[in-house]
Amino acid sequence: MTKKIAVIGAGIAGTTTAYSLAKQGMDVTLIDSRRYPAMATSYANGGQLSASNSEVWNTPKNILNGIKWMFKKDAPLLFNPSPSIQKYKWIMGFLVATFDGKHKIKTQQTIDLAKRAREIYFEISVKEGIDFDLLKEGILHFYDSDKELKVAASKASWLHQEGMEWEVLSRDEVEDLEPAFKSSKNDKKIVGGIYTKSDASGDIHKFCKNMHRVLEDKYEVKSLFNTEIETIYKDKDKVILAAADESSASGMQFDQVAICAGIETQRFADVLGDSMRVYPVKGYSITIQLDDEESQISAPKVSLLDDPKKIVSSRLGNRLRVAGTAELAGTNKDIKQDRIRPLLGWVRDYFPGVSTENYTPWAGLRPMTPDMMPLIFESKAKDIFYNTGHGHLGWTLGAATGDLLAEKMINE
Repeated sequence: MTKKIAVIGAGIAGTTTAYSLAKQGMDVTLIDSRRYPAMATSYANGGQLSASNSEVWNTPKNILNGIKWMFKKDAPLLFNPSPSIQKYKWIMGFLVATFDGKHKIKTQQTIDLAKRAREIYFEISVKEGIDFDLLKEGILHFYDSDKELKVAASKASWLHQEGMEWEVLSRDEVEDLEPAFKSSKNDKKIVGGIYTKSDASGDIHKFCKNMHRVLEDKYEVKSLFNTEIETIYKDKDKVILAAADESSASGMQFDQVAICAGIETQRFADVLGDSMRVYPVKGYSITIQLDDEESQISAPKVSLLDDPKKIVSSRLGNRLRVAGTAELAGTNKDIKQDRIRPLLGWVRDYFPGVSTENYTPWAGLRPMTPDMMPLIFESKAKDIFYNTGHGHLGWTLGAATGDLLAEKMINE
């Protein structure tokens, strides 16, 4: 039976949910408050499809690091101590999840989702002919201390059991895999690395934008942009959307609704009375235009993860995306130079031949749950569903959670 379904949010979670529903013949309407798809959190992330980097953050080490970095403006994790009930409830949830003994189980579940999503993206790139600068060159984790490398290498045994490659490399092998490192100012910075060859990278915004064209042209998905949904409610067997203005979405009726609205999903859950704790964790990135020949040669081609500094990079055509840092500061979207400066410095230190004269800074709010696990469930109001809480792994997990939610809605 064909169902009339609204998907709220046209970022990666909403786009992939709409695709999975439309493929099964559902009558889908995609709704977003912005003018175009993927203009918020799904605009300029690190670009990695990283099953290898799907370990949840709930570890004592990360708590200690967070305390150590609390008053350091350029720290990888920055905690703003200003009062906020929502923030402190989330932190308490994070602490509980850290000591619940489920770290490995949750990481294994996340890896499974990431591998499923990765295959879906690969399939989409072929089947739908979507260009999103997909690069299947793996991800190279690198380290500047023997201690950090040894800790990372020790994960090999259980990650291999999960079907993940976890190849330990010497410094020379790291440089052979990514020759751009040979131009580093300090040749003693890197002691070794970990290579996960099945991982990939790509442009999340480009994917969503081009997927939207496919949704409209091939699958007859309807789009309502510049449309702010104020609330949702059930009326007998229909779900009614109430818009913030007198737009065409106001009063529209659907059989089902999927809420994939990033950090705004919490607002809907509060209205509907559903238990949810999603907090906006800010991440930063810079996108460097590789305008000159030297920059193109000097920029890394393999997607990188500087594990100690929590900085990632991905080559997106003639651009280099560098992203990192996590900041707990509420819904503030300001781009702080204190947070951009370490990303620029990282490029200058490791790839001095890359000109950073022409770059675009960005900051986005990632919807994150205390235990780092995405939320895919039905509201107690019935026929209303959620797909949110991916945190820093929205791109990595999005295709899988969209597929899972679509299955749940169709079979309901």
